[in-house]
Amino acid sequence: MCLSKPSQVFVVLTLPSPLGAFFFRDSMPAFNQRSRDNLDQCHPDLQRLFNDVVRHFDCSVICGHRGKAEQEAVFKAGKSKARFGESKHNHVPSMAVDVVPYPVDWQDRERFAMFAGFVLGRAIELGVNVRWGGDWDRDTKTADETFLDMPHFELMDC
Repeated sequence: MCLSKPSQVFVVLTLPSPLGAFFFRDSMPAFNQRSRDNLDQCHPDLQRLFNDVVRHFDCSVICGHRGKAEQEAVFKAGKSKARFGESKHNHVPSMAVDVVPYPVDWQDRERFAMFAGFVLGRAIELGVNVRWGGDWDRDTKTADETFLDMPHFELMDC
């Protein structure tokens, strides 16, 4: 029997999704100001989705809208296949958002995939049709993709 008081309480929830049970902290994550500002640049459906996601899975919004200079810079750096005007990030409001699990570990592809699975499950529940940059053809396989943009989520109904 443990007599010391635990520093954190974890709750097991079984969600109606292919992800099954998840462990959540007793305190609810929330976006910092930078994430809120980035998400505010996005379509209301993306705002609704990620405001729901962050209640359960700590994450950061790293990009909403991209102007011409920023889009051309990420294109030249090889982080995007789209030039300015071709990306859903270039719309006002943005039809795409880049969101990472927090704290971010850019080498942990499995965590990005787990996060994306959670986001896609919540999107289905909320009726938001999104595509993830780790599965462009939406066949649930990442191994067949030639360009992975793990933080990227975009609306498909626009």
